[in-house]
Amino acid sequence: MTLYAELTAARPQAPAMALLTALLTALAGSMLLTVAAKVAIPFYPVPLTMQSFVVIGLGLALGARLGALAVLLYLAQGALGLPVFTGTPEKGLGLAYMMGPTGGFLVGYVIAAFTAGYLAERGADRTPLAAFLAALAAAAIMYVPGLAWLGVLFGWDQPILAWGLWPFIPGDLAKAALAALVFPAAWAMIGRKGGF
Repeated sequence: MTLYAELTAARPQAPAMALLTALLTALAGSMLLTVAAKVAIPFYPVPLTMQSFVVIGLGLALGARLGALAVLLYLAQGALGLPVFTGTPEKGLGLAYMMGPTGGFLVGYVIAAFTAGYLAERGADRTPLAAFLAALAAAAIMYVPGLAWLGVLFGWDQPILAWGLWPFIPGDLAKAALAALVFPAAWAMIGRKGGF
């Protein structure tokens, strides 16, 4: 059971209210993802943000379906031209940005959130080691469509791994370690308080 499921189970709601709560939670998650995209550390070849941590965190906290929905809402906002992505101008760029070099990673965010949520629903967010491994698995899966899209755009004879993988491994390890601290600590807090 994820943190979201645990918290909502403590306060049963009517089906319509439960759906509204889930949608508002997913919308809040998409906004958190926007904030994470805007806090960027200059890095090569793209800025280093906390997006992947938030994506994985949404999965770990909300579960597979709701975590993926939050990321899908974020992508829908970007597709509509809202300036939600890293480095987008005030008016946004919509689908043009999404078809660029980071487009595959944006798709990977949905898969990563779902993967992290799937693992969390099976208890992978309860201990530091399990949360670390779940975060690493979700991050690794994110790279599959990301690297594939780079290959499609630039050709497979290019140094795709040098552009889209190797520079980001240290950051992903640090973000996985952060997830390993945050989510078991949240579970411990719930356990001490008996729920929120």
